[in-house]
Amino acid sequence: MAKPLKCDVCSEPATVHLTQIINNQIHKIDLCESCAEQKGITDPSGYSLADLLVKPESQSAPEVAALSCPECGCTQREFKKTGRLGCGACYETFASVVNPALLNMHKGDSHKGKVPQRALERATFIDRLGTLEDGLKEAISSERYEDAARMRDEIIELKKAMEAAALED
Repeated sequence: MAKPLKCDVCSEPATVHLTQIINNQIHKIDLCESCAEQKGITDPSGYSLADLLVKPESQSAPEVAALSCPECGCTQREFKKTGRLGCGACYETFASVVNPALLNMHKGDSHKGKVPQRALERATFIDRLGTLEDGLKEAISSERYEDAARMRDEIIELKKAMEAAALED
């Protein structure tokens, strides 16, 4: 049986589930009835996901409310108003606010990215080719001709495989 979702604010069982699409990205928030009412979710004037992520200044420690990014000058108030951070350094500056929210919305608090399989294969080919060519030059300069011939043959085969892969694209 699935584990019931907990409120992102207070950890009570969530009964209100919100989905907001910002810049083609889906953001989900789960709230209990009480927190949803406190956040004004039922208010027809609307709400912002940033309002849910950033506690009002009256509930935050004064030093957190006064935070501003040393790189771009973005303040917590601006983040709350727009729902956007100014630069990459903002993630460190506002980590105490952003990281718990990210952990609740995503599998982690850092983006690891993805590499397309073909790009990964191409990079592997290129790396191997560079290693072989360096090894070939070193084998020739140290007069290890049998090793050099083996590396030359491997380079030829690798280039053929790269050409075949390029034709498939």
